[in-house]
Amino acid sequence: MNRIKSLFKNKEKNILNIYFTAGHPNLNDTEIIIKTLAEAGTDLIEIGMPYSDPLADGLTIQQSSSVALRNGMNLDLLFSQIKNARKHTEVPLVLMGYFNQVFQYGVEKFIAACKSSGVDGLILPDLPLYEYERDLKNYFEENDIAISFLITPLTEEYRVRKIDELSNGFIYMVSSNATTGGTEDSNEKQIKYYERIHNMNLETPRLIGFGISDFNSFSKACKYANGAIIGSAFIRALEKGTKLENTIKNFVAGIRNKKLV
Repeated sequence: MNRIKSLFKNKEKNILNIYFTAGHPNLNDTEIIIKTLAEAGTDLIEIGMPYSDPLADGLTIQQSSSVALRNGMNLDLLFSQIKNARKHTEVPLVLMGYFNQVFQYGVEKFIAACKSSGVDGLILPDLPLYEYERDLKNYFEENDIAISFLITPLTEEYRVRKIDELSNGFIYMVSSNATTGGTEDSNEKQIKYYERIHNMNLETPRLIGFGISDFNSFSKACKYANGAIIGSAFIRALEKGTKLENTIKNFVAGIRNKKLV
């Protein structure tokens, strides 16, 4: 069974998904970040493929991508790093990026590299639903690569239903209409959005992302979904930290509201 599907089958609440940009802060940090996040208790790890023209990313992730590209990160190296990291953990790994990267690399070659390196799923915000369903769905499923689509407060019900039908990883529930890295604001409008989606009784698990940064915002999000995604706050922590492993363990412990022994 795909590791993402297995995760949601065995754990329904408080799922912690942490995002980082491959090749940042340093080119060869990817393996140690994956390994340490897994050891620290992260349920799902989302790896950003650095891209020069991101559509949904806020300033923090944009800057981390720029650093990673300057460091020399590329997809061949990333797949090699993931393959090495996979030797140390069975935590689900998701690649987040843009379909243009996949297209330029070659779709069949990219999916084959995902499968051979141990990637379990993809998040491609610019991949049209109709194109996925028409041209890619069968190929993804044949190779056991899960796809997760995004919804926002403005997503209409018919599209949410279609995304529920096509997503076989999780639904990425964007908390607001802003880009990543903003401050989470659980106002009445946002809560109504969460409740609206909850009341639709969707079949696919949901993770809330954008603006989740600490124990409080993580806990709030988990009340309305299976878990939450933290990205920009983790990247800022990596940039400020001095010893990588300790920084990661302390960050995850803070989200879980645990004290390190």
